[in-house]
Amino acid sequence: MPETTAERVIRVIAATQHYGAEKAASMTPTSTFEELGIDSLDGIQIVFALENEFDVSIPDDAAKSIRGIADIVEGIEKLLAEKG
Repeated sequence: MPETTAERVIRVIAATQHYGAEKAASMTPTSTFEELGIDSLDGIQIVFALENEFDVSIPDDAAKSIRGIADIVEGIEKLLAEKG
């Protein structure tokens, strides 16, 4: 079964942050960056990794408003829908 957008986002964040299996397994679509200990520099790395994973370009203003996984999933799904 193909991964959902949320599962892909969580996988990319876990890989980018070098989270072990236990921390990665605790991540959910409602996890916030604050809960995950992700700061603004980490957020930039995550945005780049997500752009590569989904072959999209995340606008700077949208990237600045990301506060958690749900924000990312919503934004990526919107970008993918616009892309066609």
